[in-house]
Amino acid sequence: MKKTTGMNRAVTQKWRPATQAVRGGTWRSEHGETSEAMFLTSGYTYDDAQTVADRFAGEAQGMTYSRLQNPSVAMLEERIALLEGAEACRAQASGMAAMTASLLCQLSAGDHCVAARAAFGSCRWLVDQLLPRFGIETTVIDSADNAQWETAIRPNTKVFFFESPANPTLDIVDMQFVCDLARAHGITTVVDNAFASPALQRPMEFGADVVAYSATKLMDGQGRVLAGAICGSEEWVTETLMPFQRNTGPTIAAFNAWVVHKGLETLNLRAHQQSRNAVELGEHLEERIVAAGGHMRHPGLPSHRRHALAKAQMDATGPIFAFDVETRQRAFAILDALELIDISNNIGDTRSLMCHPASTTHANMGDEARAEMGVSEGLLRINVGLEDIADLRDDMDAALAAAGI
Repeated sequence: MKKTTGMNRAVTQKWRPATQAVRGGTWRSEHGETSEAMFLTSGYTYDDAQTVADRFAGEAQGMTYSRLQNPSVAMLEERIALLEGAEACRAQASGMAAMTASLLCQLSAGDHCVAARAAFGSCRWLVDQLLPRFGIETTVIDSADNAQWETAIRPNTKVFFFESPANPTLDIVDMQFVCDLARAHGITTVVDNAFASPALQRPMEFGADVVAYSATKLMDGQGRVLAGAICGSEEWVTETLMPFQRNTGPTIAAFNAWVVHKGLETLNLRAHQQSRNAVELGEHLEERIVAAGGHMRHPGLPSHRRHALAKAQMDATGPIFAFDVETRQRAFAILDALELIDISNNIGDTRSLMCHPASTTHANMGDEARAEMGVSEGLLRINVGLEDIADLRDDMDAALAAAGI
């Protein structure tokens, strides 16, 4: 591979985020291509037996097998680490591969994990179902109540796990408080930052130890591939995460890594414009939703109980918000009346998408668990895209009218 400034960490760390998103982690072959090449290979060849022996022993740099290293994947990892302000990053096959690996790589039978009750349905499944199967104790709390974090700590507590903003209730966690508390007790914080991405929020600036992503969402941003990522210190990634990843294999495909790598070039532009659109659409809808007995959950609006905290922690409040229209029947009526906005359970897309979490992303949690975290039968979650805001307003106005709002 040809050395470029994009491979020189001493140079790229000085760049500002917009430059890092376009130039960071750029490797070039002898052909000098401007757009990063795609390396679709599972294995590698070596000039001599000692070279491969040295690489497998960790005594020489270089590729050994694409379950562990691949140039396309390595470029993505460098770029994400730069944007996150992390020492190291390992890409994963999907967002849930990232969440699973970030927990299982460091928790053992007899350990205790404290997790936020407001979370993506599959993340709650990890906490409620998977971890206890391996003898790992878990406690679920209201992440917006600072006192509950401290009360939940036990002598065997090893991990705090939360997302902010939370899916789909848009709860906001006081990251500085929680990370400081964790550090004081020797607890590792794992933050799911998928709703924000490093373009809008960087949890490590508040003391987070590990930041995990569904890169399928804003990082790709166009609904094309599945991908995940885990960021942390060089020591934690090398000594804690890598043994788990090496031997279990939640490896991202080189093609998917290349797609996300290219998506990162426009992440900052997309995330901020979609955030502006989301605030404008939320402002347009709020009075009408509330007048009909509903409730708006939008961290970008003053009515959100932690609006000031969201503004303090985030560069912008993201493209996603939710609102409650009381009943499933009315929620379905809104979805069925949409003409521009698609019914879809994805987020972070450049297209506007809406879903009914109780029957999709959180359907398998059960009525009691959904009620505990505030996922009502009338809750709708919207990802606001890059369409003209006037068209989005028109589509929502017509859909609400069709549902009698």
